[in-house]
Amino acid sequence: MSGTDPAISVPRVACIGEAMIELSMTGGSSANIGYAGDTLNTAIYLKRATGPSASVSYVTVLGNDPFSARMRAMIEAEAIDTGRIGTSQDRLPGIYSISVNDGGERSFHYWRENSAARTLFQPGSGTNLDMLDEFDVVYFSGITLAILPQQTRAAFLGYLAQWRGKAGRRVAFDSNYRPRLWRGAEEAREWIGRAWDIADIALPSIDDELALFGDAGEVEVITRIGGASHGIGALKRGSLGPLPIGAKVEQVDYPPVSTVVDTTAAGDSFNGGFIGALLRGKTIAAAMADGHAFAATVIGHRGAIIPAAEMPAI
Repeated sequence: MSGTDPAISVPRVACIGEAMIELSMTGGSSANIGYAGDTLNTAIYLKRATGPSASVSYVTVLGNDPFSARMRAMIEAEAIDTGRIGTSQDRLPGIYSISVNDGGERSFHYWRENSAARTLFQPGSGTNLDMLDEFDVVYFSGITLAILPQQTRAAFLGYLAQWRGKAGRRVAFDSNYRPRLWRGAEEAREWIGRAWDIADIALPSIDDELALFGDAGEVEVITRIGGASHGIGALKRGSLGPLPIGAKVEQVDYPPVSTVVDTTAAGDSFNGGFIGALLRGKTIAAAMADGHAFAATVIGHRGAIIPAAEMPAI
């Protein structure tokens, strides 16, 4: 897909990963309860970016419990299809808490080792790889890979490598490197590197890539990822704004980010805005501008998912 390719007619997008219960600390012993997760966040912002012009489905496994039911309802309220969400009878969703310092930087604590999402694409989960056959775009992240057992992880990437061979299909990927989810950096490099090899839409963050692959800088990251996948994308650099991958783009000037309240979901919302713009037929430059506008707005609010009414017009 190039920066000027036409939008896919009625694109169908599958976002795959782990949705979790979010505890956002408000001070003292209080917390707000929400529902989020990196690929779920992207699914929501992608749907908001495309509206009725794209069909977005979320693919995961939840439990058979009140929190899972509320999470499904929340996802459906965002006009996202939940028909590809499996149900575990003996596992629950993972939980994470967010604490934010005065500068808006966040710290997390997780309880996810036995989450229902870790059974994704396994027998009895209510999900399988063949369900991806109906989609035009599949989006996942390094977190998606990290929570899967190695055998399932290999089957998933192998399936996508074949799946993307059909005209019009695109794989979108964000490495979203979380060291604690991997047995070590070497394991993460191997599997994330395999994902970059099949990515048609690449959405890395500079900090993740430097930490994991040890590149010398931005140019090296762009060259490595662009050479691996031969796709397009954007290298996220926070307030500096993104750089294009796999496409030549004239200088894009991004407005300064004025208010930083909580950086949660900054990259996820960028991804949603960026992919959504591409699916609507916009250029790479316009997609980067849309993604940056989404992220700049989201970090001015607390929590991963902000009210739809607060989203910028794009």
